[in-house]
Amino acid sequence: MRRPLRAAHGRRIHYAWVVLAATFVTLLASAGVRAAPSVLIIPLEQEFHWTRATISLAVSVNIFLYGLMGPFAGALLQRFGVRRTTIVAMSLLAASVALATRVTQPWQLVLLWGVVVGLATGMVAIVLGATVVNRWFVERRGLALGILTASTATGQLVFLPMLASVIEGHGWRWAVLIVAGAAALTIFVVALFMRDRPEELGIAPLGGSASTAPAAASNANPALVALAALRDGARSRDFWLLFATFFICGASTNGLIGTHLIPAAHDHGITEVRAAGLLALMGLFDLAGTTGSGWLTDRWDSRVLLAGYYGLRGLSLLFLPYALAGTSASLLVFAVWYGLDWIATVPPTVKLATDAFGKDRAPIMFGWIAAGHQLGAALTAFAAGWIRTAMGDYQTAFFASGALCLVAAALALAVGRRRVAVPVYAAGS
Repeated sequence: MRRPLRAAHGRRIHYAWVVLAATFVTLLASAGVRAAPSVLIIPLEQEFHWTRATISLAVSVNIFLYGLMGPFAGALLQRFGVRRTTIVAMSLLAASVALATRVTQPWQLVLLWGVVVGLATGMVAIVLGATVVNRWFVERRGLALGILTASTATGQLVFLPMLASVIEGHGWRWAVLIVAGAAALTIFVVALFMRDRPEELGIAPLGGSASTAPAAASNANPALVALAALRDGARSRDFWLLFATFFICGASTNGLIGTHLIPAAHDHGITEVRAAGLLALMGLFDLAGTTGSGWLTDRWDSRVLLAGYYGLRGLSLLFLPYALAGTSASLLVFAVWYGLDWIATVPPTVKLATDAFGKDRAPIMFGWIAAGHQLGAALTAFAAGWIRTAMGDYQTAFFASGALCLVAAALALAVGRRRVAVPVYAAGS
């Protein structure tokens, strides 16, 4: 028999913050794994004499599957629970990353880092964060999601300078083993502290009341639930606007800067350690920018926020080729400018998806929108590597991505202007 829920009172820390912290650590370790290719491209190029297009193919497959897994991960989290799904994902991630130290052929890199690591990280993507926030928070959802989204920036800040230094002193394999170990450690954190829902502890969500009705767990096939969500979302104009803007978001962040900034800086005579430090600095400002974006999302129109973020990002990318060819001061300006809104787009995008599709369906619907993000990132990761191989530099890739961001700014303002009813899908339909 289910215990009646009780609201948390007094000065005692609500357990939602404990779950948020465990989720943050998990996403941080996953972010460290996903950031690693930016410091691995040049060592792999030097050791195996592979082209950047060849290495970028593995990164592209990784990013694509990371995104494609999102909506199915949302359904898995509903079907099997957050704790169990996360433990399985992080176990698979730790093992596959460790095995990547044994690669000697391009197809092995594509299989391990591209396919297996891509699927594993996709199970613990921002969809996990959206699920945790929607279950555990009624108040401060924007702030909580901003904190979780900032885990990517924190992962860069923590891992990239260290990995670049380890590669310089001990080789790339030791760096890969470090991120594998970090992934393994999170398994114990999740096992100890993660809980699926507040009602397991007999409490209400943060800001909720004892009468807050918990969502029923789904027993439906996760794949069918995810595909049903896509079917229903495809009928919505807002879905395609959010999908398009997030496609451009991916094309201008982890597919381009997250993957190719260090190699581009190396082309201009900047060492890997210094370039990794530049990415870490961007991560520091992104930590502030994304957390602040969550705070702003609770208070301002999310459409206006998105338009501003994309517009500023587009201008920063148009400035980047000049910054790389200029002085250290110009690179610092770019790092601060770009860093402040790197992934600040996530909290307002989740808010708009929740408004359009409802709290219970938002994680899976956002999973499909996030798949657009990773599709854009995957295509750009490969295309930028091909452009560098064919043309000798990244300038065309930076300019094209900057122009796309200006298009995204205009699209963001159209979200929610004309509502199209989206039917509620049956769990097993």
